[in-house]
Amino acid sequence: MLMDASLTEQIRRMDPITPRAGEKKDVKMLSALFDGAAEQLETSGALCRLVGPMGEQIELPPSVFYLLERVVDVMAQGDAVTVVPIGQKLSTQQAANLLNVSRQYLVRLLEGGHIPFEKAGTHRRLRIQDVLAYKHRRADERKQALDGLAAFSEESGGYPELD
Repeated sequence: MLMDASLTEQIRRMDPITPRAGEKKDVKMLSALFDGAAEQLETSGALCRLVGPMGEQIELPPSVFYLLERVVDVMAQGDAVTVVPIGQKLSTQQAANLLNVSRQYLVRLLEGGHIPFEKAGTHRRLRIQDVLAYKHRRADERKQALDGLAAFSEESGGYPELD
């Protein structure tokens, strides 16, 4: 199956990729296959092989296998996946997409000192590690706030109509 030009361009731009409508069933089947293979890999130490279009075969190193397993699992759940090399610098639009915020909001975060960046001419560039660190901090803060709200609700009697 050949990859169309728009998908190739999405991958090059590091845009999120989701399975297309006709691929969803195949991705779910592939995910189940990976799950079974992972169990075999862990119990027997057997290696998986990748078979090319001309019948050529190569053993997959465990690190590559587990990465593919994770990507397929996420896609099987209907979520989008973006593969970004760790050393890659992101544009503000790419970082905004990764954080699921608008580019303008991201620029305010940058100017407020929440995420480090560097300027390349007139363009801002961000390290993927810094963007992911901010994302994790934000998720931790959100979890703490929700835990605090839940504790407050319990302390004040919660919702008596639900008892």
